Amino acid sequence: MYTMMQVCKETGLTYQTLKFYCNEGLVPNVKRDKNNRRVFDERDVKWIKDLVCLKKCDMSIQEMKEYLALCLQGPSTILQRKEMLSRKKEALLSSIEELKGCVDYIDWKQDFYDDVLSGKRPYISNLIPAE
Repeated sequence: MYTMMQVCKETGLTYQTLKFYCNEGLVPNVKRDKNNRRVFDERDVKWIKDLVCLKKCDMSIQEMKEYLALCLQGPSTILQRKEMLSRKKEALLSSIEELKGCVDYIDWKQDFYDDVLSGKRPYISNLIPAE
């Protein structure tokens, strides 16, 4: 069994976030020790790691609750879960493409600055009026 702090260390969550997830019902079947403190087993820790990943996938708390509700219904909802994850994947892939465009811009701008610093081209700015 794991304590809250052990789960936090294992998952990278803050204590407050893990407590919030538990209070929101995102960690089902939370067990308590003799002092009424939350304790977690291996399955709980695995699920909490899944929640961490879903959050990184930009799932809202409400979406995570919907996903959990589907999971708790068993295999009959696998198709719905796949569709939900597919939509998230498409959004993530779109974000990756946008970020690649940003990286390309930075590469271009750094090359421009290198050329200016080495004297290969004059410095031209859209921000400074030409004389």
